[in-house]
Amino acid sequence: MTSINKDSINNTATRNEREPEAFNETILACIDGSNVTQSVCDYAAWYANELNLPVSLLHVIDVPKSYRHDLSGAIGMDSRHSLMQELTTLDEQTARIANQHGEALLQDAKAHILISYPQANVYSHLRRSKLLPAIEHHVDKSRVIVLGRRGKDHQNDYVNIGSQIESVVRAVNRPILVCSDGFITPESFMVAFDGSETAKKVVDIVCENNIAKNLVGHIVMVGHKDTVNETELYKAQKKMSDAGFNITAHFIDSTKMDHADVVSALTAFRNDNNISMFVIGAYGHSKWRRFFVGSTTTKLLTKTTAPVILLR
Repeated sequence: MTSINKDSINNTATRNEREPEAFNETILACIDGSNVTQSVCDYAAWYANELNLPVSLLHVIDVPKSYRHDLSGAIGMDSRHSLMQELTTLDEQTARIANQHGEALLQDAKAHILISYPQANVYSHLRRSKLLPAIEHHVDKSRVIVLGRRGKDHQNDYVNIGSQIESVVRAVNRPILVCSDGFITPESFMVAFDGSETAKKVVDIVCENNIAKNLVGHIVMVGHKDTVNETELYKAQKKMSDAGFNITAHFIDSTKMDHADVVSALTAFRNDNNISMFVIGAYGHSKWRRFFVGSTTTKLLTKTTAPVILLR
């Protein structure tokens, strides 16, 4: 079998499936073979179909560092040479297997998408990297990035968000759709609104989204019911209504609710009203402040299995 240079796949699309220059934007779907891979493909394909854009499938190979170690002085010269050769061969085999597995995973994902959307343009990218640098390589041409809530290494964990989601969201200025197992065609959405500048920016971004205009919208505020908060909520509702949205405003008075916190109230509202997905401003505070006050974004991701669109 021909040896494969493990660095040769750093920047290549599998089987020369590069996006034609005619496509200025794609929907970037990050897959890793975990239980959520099929859901990631389905949501990416749905989004791409609604916008008439291609799907770019991205699989990142994060192979551990070389097994080779500093053997100087540990054993004899001949033994060191023989062992180094064996370890080099092992590195090459590991890279080859990872490459073959990645190719197969991308092919299966593409075939899955084409079953539901046979007219779709689907392109595949296999990169040897960490997730964030790989996404940053493609971000300029990505309209939306779709991630699974749980990565392969965390798919059985109780806290079911992948360890890299926050890093990606903080670094990448693109909408990110985080999904779990099981695809359901979205019919509605809810914007979590708190009157902050981040929340107002979310409303502005949603107003530019043509897909959302085809869905039933809800904008929900949890807080102390006073004139200031109500005014901010209904100003946001009017802005979305004027932009052509079917949008209803809801105020949950925090002094009268039965829920322990804002996130519990939001998830309960979503469940009671069978809303398809959340839209929320992502990580409005610095990591340092988050250490002290926590993160509504992270709490929401851990408390719901509904897809969440994160906007910055």
